Amino acid sequence: MTQFILKRLMSGVVVLFGLSVFTFMLIHFIPGDPVRIMLGQRATVEQIEALREELGLNKPLVSQYVSYASGLIQGDLGTSLKTGRPVSTEIAERFPATAKMAVASLGVAVIVGVGLGVIAARFKDTFIDGMIMMFSTLGMALPGFWLGLLVILVFSVHLGWFPIAGGTGLLDIVLPALTLGTLMATALSRLTRAGMVEILSNDYIRTARAKGMGERIILLRHAFRNVMIPIVAVIGLEFAGLLGGAVIVEQVFNWPGIGTLAIQAISSRDFPMIQGTTLFIGAIYVVVVIVIDVLYALLDPRINFSAKREGA
Repeated sequence: MTQFILKRLMSGVVVLFGLSVFTFMLIHFIPGDPVRIMLGQRATVEQIEALREELGLNKPLVSQYVSYASGLIQGDLGTSLKTGRPVSTEIAERFPATAKMAVASLGVAVIVGVGLGVIAARFKDTFIDGMIMMFSTLGMALPGFWLGLLVILVFSVHLGWFPIAGGTGLLDIVLPALTLGTLMATALSRLTRAGMVEILSNDYIRTARAKGMGERIILLRHAFRNVMIPIVAVIGLEFAGLLGGAVIVEQVFNWPGIGTLAIQAISSRDFPMIQGTTLFIGAIYVVVVIVIDVLYALLDPRINFSAKREGA
């Protein structure tokens, strides 16, 4: 297990290195000069050149990347061109808000999505199953921004139950979590139903029913446990995406998270901030994939990590 985790960590380092190179090269091809954006259209050529030299943007791209990579090795993500503050500090300040929304959204998604999937499988090919599948299909087709505006219109404008946007308190998180959780729940419900239907058709399930075992025990102890592995993978990746910042929903609700920070950095051509947020999101995905692999072994004892190492 330890060797497997170390191997995955090394692979993650390679992935992040490639991501840093790709992001660094890509953002330098984005139209627009960050120095002109910072100084404004009335800035003189001398002022522009002086600031470009101060920021090191007049150096060759190779020299700029070497300097950037040296800072990364020391844990320095650079300094924001817009605010003049360390990128790591900006991310650290925004991450708690994103984490709060991610946990709340994931809770809604798991409770609603997995619950509806189990119910749909239990009542396969009935009216209940059809209604749940219609809900999941509709939810997957809805754009996130449209659903966010809809819940604002209903629960904030008409009913006045929750604040519209801008805060990070308990009431402020309800509508963003409801929006993201609903979008995630639609995919989870379909995945759960498909897995449960397949497992409930197995011989050992029919044997358990023939022995008079209760339906609730069959569903939860025998069927649901076996369908947890693909569900855990999807939940993990969705959670990583939420921690990376749900950009559209954060914009709709003016939520001060990582997604909003990344959008602001792109619009202002803040190169260090774009690179920092991208690497941060990439690191989250690497960690989540490793955690998912470990959870596989806990959920399925048949998984042999020594075999994985030999086959890798």
